[in-house]
Amino acid sequence: MEKKIWALCRQLLEEKKFRELRELLCEENEVDLAELLETLPVEQAVLAFRALPKELAAEVFSLLPPEFCRSIVEAASDRELSEIVEELFVDDAVDILEELPAGVASRMLRQATPETRQLLNQFLRYPDGSVGSIMTAELIKLKRTDTAAGAIARIRRMGEDCESIYTCYVTDEHRMLQGVVTLRQLLMAADEATVESLMEPDVIAARTTDDQEQAVETMMRYDFLALPVTDAEGRLVGVVTVDDVMDVMEEEATEDFEKMAAMAPSEKPYLKTGVFTLARHRILWLLVLMISGMITGGILGRYEEAFAALPLLVTFIPMLTDTGGNAGSQSSTLVIRGMAVGDIDLRDFPRVLWKELRVSVLVGAVLAAVNFVRLVIQYPGNQLICLTVTLALFATVVIAKTVGGVLPMAAKLIHADPAIMAAPLITTIVDALSLMIYFAIAKQLLPI
Repeated sequence: MEKKIWALCRQLLEEKKFRELRELLCEENEVDLAELLETLPVEQAVLAFRALPKELAAEVFSLLPPEFCRSIVEAASDRELSEIVEELFVDDAVDILEELPAGVASRMLRQATPETRQLLNQFLRYPDGSVGSIMTAELIKLKRTDTAAGAIARIRRMGEDCESIYTCYVTDEHRMLQGVVTLRQLLMAADEATVESLMEPDVIAARTTDDQEQAVETMMRYDFLALPVTDAEGRLVGVVTVDDVMDVMEEEATEDFEKMAAMAPSEKPYLKTGVFTLARHRILWLLVLMISGMITGGILGRYEEAFAALPLLVTFIPMLTDTGGNAGSQSSTLVIRGMAVGDIDLRDFPRVLWKELRVSVLVGAVLAAVNFVRLVIQYPGNQLICLTVTLALFATVVIAKTVGGVLPMAAKLIHADPAIMAAPLITTIVDALSLMIYFAIAKQLLPI
């Protein structure tokens, strides 16, 4: 929405010309309207929201952050709130209810019809992060005996209340999932063709208790627009649509990025998170890394005599630790990404280990050769020191890349998040190992 339209909306609100405001807002996209409401003071946002038709209001409501939803719920009348709840898709309503304070959520549920309230309560009982918690109950169900013409007529009748109509599911009288048929197949078939002759009987489905990441992987693997969800008995209870999957992907990616940066995951946007909350999310990992970094200091303390005998050795420590940390981060990032998209599984552990070992040898050899030439030129007459640093660099790169590739898979093996084995933690581990290797080689080759 252009800024001049935003300004016009504010002007109409101030002048209380709600009819003109309604006409203006109805011409805009619901995403733009949600952004507009977020820029307004709460009182004006509530007035603008009330000016929207109920169908558009429900769509905008599902896109608003929890704090705005709370303000609207508190200001809305019982009739307005009932209309919003009934117009929302079930999965959107569940997401909003989970974010709202208990008292506000209870008021929303009280204004729902008994059927809607029962459905919402059922969805709210699914564990957070499960497929059941992100699915929607609005979908097209067909019978095997339906004709293509009858199925299309049914889609016309029910499609307005469904989040997706492109994929339809075939069930029996007990709601058991029997097949799947697309809208394209129905449109291209003869009117008298039966759904049974068009459907695909081997349906790939998720269970309500499955992890939501499994639904993401399944839909990405098979390029589905929707994935049916069944209960433990195989009855069709809902569907996960591509927009739900995109939300999950964003949440999981954000969580992994934060863990890879040594922060506790946060569900709120950065600008809407308090300073103390941000500090609390960061300080725990920083304390862990600070304490673990003391190991490096302890290793350096053990070799004070070596520094006194050859002070030049100290100047190469930052280069070794930085190179090792970067090398380990490269491997861990690639492996974590491969595991996230399903390219790498725990069964691939030997292959990953062997591949990273070979890559590390090649990379280490090149870096060591370049470094040796540079050191010989820069420090003539100190060939043994140059050789010590070069061997230590080669060993550091080999170990760093191997550790970086293996640790995320080891985390997955013990049911921990592989993202925690990212740059900060691997850098700390590699720093300690590289120093131990460096001084072990130095003791063997140099007179210290």
